[in-house]
Amino acid sequence: MWHLFTKSFFNMKIRKNIAVSDSGFIFNPSTGDSFSTNPIGLEIIQMLKEEKSKEEMRKTILQKYQVDEATFEKDFYDFVSMLHQTQIISQDEEKKN
Repeated sequence: MWHLFTKSFFNMKIRKNIAVSDSGFIFNPSTGDSFSTNPIGLEIIQMLKEEKSKEEMRKTILQKYQVDEATFEKDFYDFVSMLHQTQIISQDEEKKN
């Protein structure tokens, strides 16, 4: 899964058909799967929707929550990997010229 975290990470986007509630409930109508996330996960999803850079996300989370950088890095990559595995995010491989 390391390929997710190279430069291509920045092409990761929340799929358009994914429903996300304000309470952190996530529904994927393509698979019928639903998930719940905590406030930090919800905030990361919102930042992914806004196409924020990983650095912007890192700064935001470190400023708002009591978490050290090492914990953020591990948890962030675990979370993004889970989003990819559950088809919540996709990698936009199409490049427009």
